[in-house]
Amino acid sequence: MPDPEVDRALGRAWRDREPWRVLTALAELDDRMAGHPGEREAADLVADALADAGARNVRTTGFDLPVWTRGDCSLAVTDPVDREFPALALPYSPPGDAAGAPLADVGHGTEDDYDGRDVAGAVVLASTDSPDSARFVHRMEKYGYAVDGGAAGFVFYNHRDGQLPPTGALRFGREAEIPAVGVSKETGAWLREYADRGGRVDLAVDAETVAGSGANAQGVLGPDTGDEVVVVAHHDAHDVAEGALDNGCGVATLVAAARVLEGLDLDATVRFATVGAEEVGLQGSSALAASLDPESVRAVVNVDGAGRYRTLRAFTHGTDDFADVLDDVADCANRPVEVTDAVHPYSDHWPFLREGVPAVQLHSVTPGRGRGWGHTAADTRDKADARNLREHGMLAALLVRELASRAVSRPDEDDLRETLVADGFRPGMEAADVWPADWD
Repeated sequence: MPDPEVDRALGRAWRDREPWRVLTALAELDDRMAGHPGEREAADLVADALADAGARNVRTTGFDLPVWTRGDCSLAVTDPVDREFPALALPYSPPGDAAGAPLADVGHGTEDDYDGRDVAGAVVLASTDSPDSARFVHRMEKYGYAVDGGAAGFVFYNHRDGQLPPTGALRFGREAEIPAVGVSKETGAWLREYADRGGRVDLAVDAETVAGSGANAQGVLGPDTGDEVVVVAHHDAHDVAEGALDNGCGVATLVAAARVLEGLDLDATVRFATVGAEEVGLQGSSALAASLDPESVRAVVNVDGAGRYRTLRAFTHGTDDFADVLDDVADCANRPVEVTDAVHPYSDHWPFLREGVPAVQLHSVTPGRGRGWGHTAADTRDKADARNLREHGMLAALLVRELASRAVSRPDEDDLRETLVADGFRPGMEAADVWPADWD
């Protein structure tokens, strides 16, 4: 049935400039790297936006965090030519060097690509891409195989044009084992050729990991009930760019959803939270999950990737009931929502999913495979579109409102584990050091 109050709230959202203002303010911060001053500024900025949206009990909180700071790095081919290349140290890379090490190209860096390869003492080259016919292979997985094989260093090369070295954390919340850097597709092409010619390199990284803290922000809407829906997005970003798409758009979408829901009747408490340190190991969301009773959380909506491109994509992470709710939301809004039942552990839903909380991730249908502009210097505000922020914010609001009144089944841990095993995730999660110890 039509709901005039909802219709009016959605109509106001079409004219709302606040989501774009929030994205702009986040993109203007110098550095939202986990544990750096910009991350705290981002949390304060979101707290102000939530208060302006009518949320109550708005606050920022801190959590312990190993803070990584990038220093200089260098990469030079020493054989068969003498040639230096630009490179970017990867977060949680330890300081260290590999001098005169042989190059070993492992392509996509899958378990099969490493199988039978002797990479001991070598600097491994791995692409950001994944095989077309297989699942997405995460960077931490490719790095983990290199470490397990005794490699002396790791080079992660982009598969997209544009002289864009990629970045991304090597481990969840701890310093990694061997020095690692990102290089552009163009540099990767040269290094692969030199690897075929028996090439050697000097690789050196200067970086520091010290004890510090990160910051979360949160506030609530709706009645005070014994259960709640948690809406979460990460406000931290890598220090190489503005972090507009990853995940400034997600934060702006969350704020847009809060502004739609403010003043509407809700059947349960809705907690809006943005968290830090997602990019270096889901540490802000882990702290948030630990602060809540999982039995009181009806569902988690993880807004990581929404607002970037035109069509909303939802990952249901093993909870089939979400598909029906999302279909109803799409029908109500007359907008498409692409639904997939894929499960993965590499975003802020994971700490909640591990505690038996049903979790859906809102992303976007992206052009091509991989992260696109994300995790590179090209992740800038000009790639974003205010229309997408508003529309995804409205869809997120409708989803949250439905979840506040409709129960969805809680995931079964055994089923979740079996799904990840069946989809081939276990070896990679073990290599990435994220397979739960209590699942062995």
